[in-house]
Formats: sequence, structure tokens, C-alpha cells
Amino acid sequence: MNRARNIIVAASLLAFAGAGLAFPFYMASSRKGPVIDSSKPLPPQATFRGPYINTGSRDIGPDRQTYPKK
Repeated sequence: MNRARNIIVAASLLAFAGAGLAFPFYMASSRKGPVIDSSKPLPPQATFRGPYINTGSRDIGPDRQTYPKK
């Protein structure tokens, strides 16, 4: 009984890890289009979170250059 239970747990863990590893490939190959639409403005949560994403950086500071849109 104990060996069968270990096999079931190991198979479940492998299936869970496989699904987690396959998820990015599934999202990248989705035919619905991109997850974030660059033609629309960012949601309020993303604009609020944006300035704090790189707060731990101690390199050369903020980039003051403006880049043209492609």
C-alpha cells in the first residue's frame, strides 16, 4: 500500500510540474492574441505598480531619454 501511494504522489507531482512548465508555451501559442494589448492604456493597477518595479536598482538611475514609438 505504501509503495502504491508513493507512486501516486510522485505521478501527481510530475503532472503538476509538467502543467506548470507547459503553461508559458500554451500562453505564447494562444491564437487569441497577446495577453496585453499595447494599443490600449494600461489598467490602473499596472500604472500604480510601474514606478516601483525597479526600486532596488542602484545602477545609473532613471532613463531620462524619450524613445519614439515604432
